[in-house]
Amino acid sequence: MAEENKNHDYPDSVDMPAPSFWPMILAFGVTLLLTGIVTNYVVTLVGFILSVRAAVGWWRDVIPHELHEEVPVRHPADWAVPIRTTGRSVATLRVGAAHHRMRIPEKVHPYKAGLWGGIAGGIAMAILACIYGQIAHGSIWYPVNLLAATVLPSISHVDDAALNRFDLSAFGIAVLVHAITSILVGVLYAMTLPMFPRRAPLWAGFIVPLFWTGLIASTLALTNPTLNEHINWLWFVICQIAFGLVAGFVAAKTQSIDTMQNLPFIERAAIESQWADGPEGKGRQ
Repeated sequence: MAEENKNHDYPDSVDMPAPSFWPMILAFGVTLLLTGIVTNYVVTLVGFILSVRAAVGWWRDVIPHELHEEVPVRHPADWAVPIRTTGRSVATLRVGAAHHRMRIPEKVHPYKAGLWGGIAGGIAMAILACIYGQIAHGSIWYPVNLLAATVLPSISHVDDAALNRFDLSAFGIAVLVHAITSILVGVLYAMTLPMFPRRAPLWAGFIVPLFWTGLIASTLALTNPTLNEHINWLWFVICQIAFGLVAGFVAAKTQSIDTMQNLPFIERAAIESQWADGPEGKGRQ
């Protein structure tokens, strides 16, 4: 009879409002929406897409029915646990134990994931760029020479015929610039993927390239005037999206690792000490 009263009077769980990440996405979208006013319209476009998607997601979380989750409830009879005291000191919770004071994200992708993702994305981008050069200008060396113009002043003011010819120095410079940029952006992808919501590779494959394109468009006239005069922005965006999808997919497939936030400061700083292994290591050098 007592068990029946317990189950009848006190529920096993209660409904509580479920958490939502859409308000943060909406705030970021509005920020980009206003940033595009002083940078480039592409940044405004990205902010508009994010704002609309976040508004719809937030709306669906509360309308027509508010999203809830069940939280288990303990019976009051279980609360009456005898309190036993001891003369020993109280053991404090370690950072990371049972998610105590953990910062998000708890797991990240290793740097090598960004390395391989950047290499794979760079190869995909290079293939599409060469296809564009062959289709639009009849030469795969056209986009290569345009990229090399960032560093080589000798080809900054040449005609299309010269841009269609193979140049060994321009080829070497273009490969070096493209490889370094792809690897750096790939590492950036690996670091930021855990911060994205669900379907991170798709977010990274579309939103980040559009944002990146807007920033490049606002500064390309200063960094590479030759490329700014000859660039085809449609193919440029296609190549950037191809890089984002491939790099994001490769990086996301690698196994995530725990961050160092749950380690003591001595271990994070790599300081050798008699306390490095905990109190039980006292007396060891």
